[in-house]
Amino acid sequence: MKSKIQFAFLASLLVIMALASESLFAEERRERTIEEIKVEAVHRAEIGQYPLIGLDPGDVKEAFASIKTGDKDEWAAGFMKVSDRYFDEAKLLENSDPTKANAEYIRAWRLYSFGRWPIPASPGKQRSYEKAIQAFLAHARFFDPPLEVVRIPFEGKEIIGYMRLPKNAKGPVPLVIAVNGLDSRKEDLTESFGAILPFGVGFLAVDGPGTGQNPIKVSETADRMLSRVIDYAQSRPEVDKNRIAMHGVSWGAYWATKMAIVQRGRLRGASAQSPPVDKFFQKGFLMNSLLGNREYLFDQVPALMNILEGVHTLDEMGQFLPQMSLVHQGLLGKPMAPMLVMAGVLDTQVPIDDIYLLLSKGDTPKEAWINPKGGHLGRQVGVWPDPLIFQQVIIPWLVKTLGTPAGSEIR
Repeated sequence: MKSKIQFAFLASLLVIMALASESLFAEERRERTIEEIKVEAVHRAEIGQYPLIGLDPGDVKEAFASIKTGDKDEWAAGFMKVSDRYFDEAKLLENSDPTKANAEYIRAWRLYSFGRWPIPASPGKQRSYEKAIQAFLAHARFFDPPLEVVRIPFEGKEIIGYMRLPKNAKGPVPLVIAVNGLDSRKEDLTESFGAILPFGVGFLAVDGPGTGQNPIKVSETADRMLSRVIDYAQSRPEVDKNRIAMHGVSWGAYWATKMAIVQRGRLRGASAQSPPVDKFFQKGFLMNSLLGNREYLFDQVPALMNILEGVHTLDEMGQFLPQMSLVHQGLLGKPMAPMLVMAGVLDTQVPIDDIYLLLSKGDTPKEAWINPKGGHLGRQVGVWPDPLIFQQVIIPWLVKTLGTPAGSEIR
């Protein structure tokens, strides 16, 4: 009798523990409330943490003062109200104080961009995105060397990209094709990659499949769009067709990795920050790590769902993602172009297992920059912020990789 009572007690205890565990899991997996988002966003602005790098905390607080709910259009309206003021001031100052005008355009662009973050999933957020592009292009008018907006015909539509080439180049120059992540855009990449121009290297920034102004969504064959971008780059007489590299951030790193395989004969190399490879695409990782992820500010799964072709529900997403795995596609392990792979061991958005798997495959030795204390993209607050990684790790590797004389053909 005593053993039966003990068994019943233990069984009841296990049930209670399981229920408590499920409750804790649900708490951990839930998205931030709007008030929690406000607190976290202001904090990130204060310490220069993504996605609020370059935003003034005072501007963020001002925008939040008129945002009371999680409504997407209300969010966009709050940030557009602040952004509009800077944009209007910039227009008035263009002739009398161009330096200040440019600074105001940058300020407006960053605020508009956060007004559409993470994706322009409502009419208001779409309007904020359109204004972000307008403000960025106004800022770009001050660039020297200038920005060229390129329009590449593609399947009856067009791929829009931003190209900048070094000044006073003597002959064709090497080029980096840069691809954004889930919630960043080609405008962000263009702002960063201006730093590579003094090294005699140009760049062409494009929105990855499913994001920004890209004409197609993510699918197993969406890399064809980037193949077309390489076609275009090689057709430009100012570009050395034998010295083209690709750089990708997060989802863009996935494309950079895939292109290092399927276009290895046309790429000198590829740099990839936190590339999803295999485990990321499994349903278990979606449910246990991406849903309610707190490293991501908010709405990572809805944003991800939005970029996938024909996906509208969580169940459809769980069925779709595995086909994007480079293991599933039979690509990982094939010959590859040289790569720089960057990641953080503490990344909760792309599993470090994917990075180790990638480093162990292919036929060419890869270079790795793995931050043991880093999160997504290897970033570490106050130690390895995004701009520092870009300046000290990414640019030097790309310059070195593209430095081979043009007369030396790639494989």
